[in-house]
Amino acid sequence: MSLEDQSTERKSLRIVTGKSPDWDDVARACVGFANGAGGRLLIGIEDGELLPPTEQHVPGDLPERIRKRIAELTVNVHALPSLQRAVNGGEFVEVVVERSPNVASTSDGRYFMRIADTCVPVRGDDVLRLASERPGRAWEAMDAGVPQGNADAGKVGAWLVAIRASDRVKDSVKEKNADELMAHYGVAQGGALLRLGVLLFGRRQDRAALGTAPIIQAIKFDERGQKINKWVWDDHTLSPVELVDAVWREVPDFRESYEIAEGMYRRSVPAYDEKVVRELLVNALVHRPYTQHGDIYLNLYPDRMEVVNPGRLPLGVTPQNILHASRRRNEGLARVFHDLGLMEREGSGFDLMYDRLLSQGRPAPVPEEGPDCVRVTIERRIAKPEVMRLIAEADARYQLTQRERIALGILGQTEGMTARELADALESTGAEALTPWIGRLLALGLIQASGRTSGKRYFVAPDSLRLAQLDRKTTLVRIPPHRLQALILEDLERYPESSSSELNRRIGGEISAKTVKRALDQLVKDGHVIYSGERRWRRYRVREDVPKGQ
Repeated sequence: MSLEDQSTERKSLRIVTGKSPDWDDVARACVGFANGAGGRLLIGIEDGELLPPTEQHVPGDLPERIRKRIAELTVNVHALPSLQRAVNGGEFVEVVVERSPNVASTSDGRYFMRIADTCVPVRGDDVLRLASERPGRAWEAMDAGVPQGNADAGKVGAWLVAIRASDRVKDSVKEKNADELMAHYGVAQGGALLRLGVLLFGRRQDRAALGTAPIIQAIKFDERGQKINKWVWDDHTLSPVELVDAVWREVPDFRESYEIAEGMYRRSVPAYDEKVVRELLVNALVHRPYTQHGDIYLNLYPDRMEVVNPGRLPLGVTPQNILHASRRRNEGLARVFHDLGLMEREGSGFDLMYDRLLSQGRPAPVPEEGPDCVRVTIERRIAKPEVMRLIAEADARYQLTQRERIALGILGQTEGMTARELADALESTGAEALTPWIGRLLALGLIQASGRTSGKRYFVAPDSLRLAQLDRKTTLVRIPPHRLQALILEDLERYPESSSSELNRRIGGEISAKTVKRALDQLVKDGHVIYSGERRWRRYRVREDVPKGQ
């Protein structure tokens, strides 16, 4: 298992001391950190290991050699290597890479960025996006021209109380006085509020003068898409922290609930999960580009809610990898929200939403990226109430991890998925990356698998289905191969010269076309079926000279 993350990468000592040192790999990693938020490159610790080998010795001149080679192979990268000794006595080199105020690159003109635990290349027009998103000084750290004494005393006081009560803040930080705390969080400097400080503690007129302070509009639509109600927070009296509470408290739709049957009883379920709504609002406020104008919209429909945020996703984050990739666009604001307990740690916000929604029998959130906005859609109603019981009982019995609950929730809402389909749903890089998600579920018997290689399918185990009363409808999706072949032979005897799609339609449209095609290919290989034509004109029939039952 990899122990790497957004700010840490491990590499073997052989990468710089072997017969063919891979200095290009070291340079790429450093450029990625410099274009991200900075980080540490631990040379001498293998991926998946916490410590270097016990007897490992690092040559005394290696840190200086590493520093010189990084300087030769990169542009705008400041790296400081140092020799370190681990608690087990083994030595390694720690290379601390600072965030670059300008765009960093390799000396041959290649660009990289650190996204989650991967160093990804930046190409084409994205290089221009990288340059535009990385001003010499971040927006939130710019001077706003507002004296620190003009801060709203009530907002500052409430923030100080919340910070000192937070279990996410170190005691040494809580001991600082008010001015020291404001400087520590980058909201004030030299007796003046920075833009982040105005955003959080400024008076209404000062916050409005920023020009891009967030405005939120919640709009309710009926079944025909006609607007029937609207709530707006556009007077700039509230800070981003206060906006989250205000929106949740003032939109009446968030107070609504409905009942679902659970045996002899009925259970009241909120129309929208509070943690999910708050996480969506926090994401919209923390990750929006404050250099771009545009309101945040909450579009409330009878069956769903859409949260629309101005600006695109941060470079390197896409709707296809948003469950794993993470990149903070506004570091200072994200830090304040995290330390106040208003957002999850970096990269785990969407994990929480997936977990909460799927555990309630709702579909996963759907992110979409437009030319100048990001839209996230969540469903209002529960698609499969039985999945709530399935996950609740499995979690109570086996104490599932968040990833296991997500995987079980996805499979519980389907009749089974191929390894590739499940990997796509979990935004994993391939079937081999599924082990952390489903490995223990298979071992516990909560899910089962059938088939091999590309045809392998995963589905919730029948015993688990019966336990959650998800076995009410029998389908052909998980039909054994021999029964499927028997159905195909029976159908071809009645309808010779049929195409694969015609067969699929008659024996059961819920069976995937690939599964039917594999069964047909096996029957052809075994000599039970023959065909004429190729590709889309291929037609199948039973081989007449094969004795029945052979």
